[in-house]
Parts: sequence; structure tokens; C-alpha cells
Amino acid sequence: MTADVVDQTTGAGEPLAADEIRAMRERIDEIDQTIIDLWLERARISQSVGRTRIASGGTRLVLSREREIVERFREALGPDGTQIALMILRAGRGPL
Repeated sequence: MTADVVDQTTGAGEPLAADEIRAMRERIDEIDQTIIDLWLERARISQSVGRTRIASGGTRLVLSREREIVERFREALGPDGTQIALMILRAGRGPL
């Protein structure tokens, strides 16, 4: 591959760069799968917490806990962290 030929799968103009991109993408795919697996596990646990809380006569939600989670994500990730936290919370409890 010459600089005039771009690898169509990676967008790289050099073979070594294309190989490096493929390796990095492989790791990204592994990380993505870990995130998906953890997301699903967290949602299951959160739903179990909610069922246990309701079965014991408690409330459906504990807003102070939700605020704590949103704040933790916001502090770590900035404004996008707030959106991520809200999506994670919705996955665990369902829409309000």
C-alpha cells in the first residue's frame, strides 16, 4: 500500500498504521463488550434492589442515592457524565 492508496477498512494510508489501527480497534471491541456486560449486570442488580426495597414496604426510588450517582459521574466525566448516569439509572429502574 502506498500513501496514495488508503486502506478502506481503517482509513490509513500506510500498512503499519492500518495494522496498528486494527489492533487498537480489537481492544476497543473488547472494552465495549466489557462495558455492555457490566451495564447488564448493574441493571439486574439495581432492579433487584428496587424489588427488595418495594417488597419491604419502601419507596420505589431513593432520590438522594440517584443524585449521588449522577454527581459521581459528573465529577469524573464532566457534563457527559450526567447523561451517562441518567441512562444507567434508567436501565436499572426503568422510565419514570
